[in-house]
Amino acid sequence: MPHRRPRPWLLLPVLLIAPLAGSAAAAEPPPSLARWLGPQEWKRDTDGPVVTLGKEGEFDDTHLLAAMVAKEGGRYLMWYCGSSGFAHDLAPKRMPDKRVYRLGLATSRDGRHFEKHPGNPVFGLNEGTRSVLTPSILRHPDGTVQRIDGKIRMWFSSGNLGGGGRPHTIQAAESEDGVRWTNVTGDLITRAYCPSVIKEGEEYRMWYTQPGAYPWVLKHARSRDGLNWVVDEAPVLKAMQGWEHFLSNYPAVTKVGDAYLLWYTSYATNDKLTTAVGFAVSTDGINWHKHPGNPVFRPNPSRSWESHYVSSGSTIHEPDGSFRMWYFARKEPPFLNLYYALGTATWAGPSGP
Repeated sequence: MPHRRPRPWLLLPVLLIAPLAGSAAAAEPPPSLARWLGPQEWKRDTDGPVVTLGKEGEFDDTHLLAAMVAKEGGRYLMWYCGSSGFAHDLAPKRMPDKRVYRLGLATSRDGRHFEKHPGNPVFGLNEGTRSVLTPSILRHPDGTVQRIDGKIRMWFSSGNLGGGGRPHTIQAAESEDGVRWTNVTGDLITRAYCPSVIKEGEEYRMWYTQPGAYPWVLKHARSRDGLNWVVDEAPVLKAMQGWEHFLSNYPAVTKVGDAYLLWYTSYATNDKLTTAVGFAVSTDGINWHKHPGNPVFRPNPSRSWESHYVSSGSTIHEPDGSFRMWYFARKEPPFLNLYYALGTATWAGPSGP
């Protein structure tokens, strides 16, 4: 989550806008969703982070964030973003923001012990200061990679974190092996951050954060080819519960049966020194019902590397009915690392039919 408030931007005229669809929060959940609104107890099952900062001089030696995990060939594949360089208000004498994020890859057999790819970073933009941020890999409902014409499809946000240049946008790329990325598109949606994409039949659906002046909200878009998107005018999620401050961010959407599941992040305190993860569920992906016990996942003050920030990254529904989340975290201020480490936790899943 960016440390400073970004500048407000205008939508480019090429963006198609659909009529009003849904609302930021639906009033009463139908009985079919009741099981998803019961206790959601996440348990950390590693002693420390699963991915940490790289060694000095490596591309991810100062910041890492935005874990995106999919399964293929008996392995968990994690794409994440890493960077060196100072961030805005944290640099001595207010040096310019030097962060340029690129994409790394790490793999695991159990989802808990990851090894970074020796060829990291595996993807970056040839645009000077433009960063690759918040990747979303197309997956099946069980979390396995959903290849299209034999290729992995990725959507990501890009931005100039030091100011100037184009506003944050969503772009896309393809890969045969998750390492070499080609067919990088131009801007698909402007004023957009952190996409989460699924495919239903012949339709792609995307949920993303709309940055700018606070409050940040979550938007929804549809596409027939994953490239030309029609955006719903109305936000589908806003910060409305008492624990939420300023924004809804980092949507992580998956579908189990007929239920759309959404984990998202908000500031948990007005001073922006803590974040936590909330949960919402929907029958259509538009009208969301927030969990009455939000936030469902909080920082752990006893673990120094995740004492203040935890943010929703990626969640998979495992074959035994449980869920595993990979999240990104920050330690105590000053926030010199945006973020600091990636962790994992599990939830047994809802009770009842």
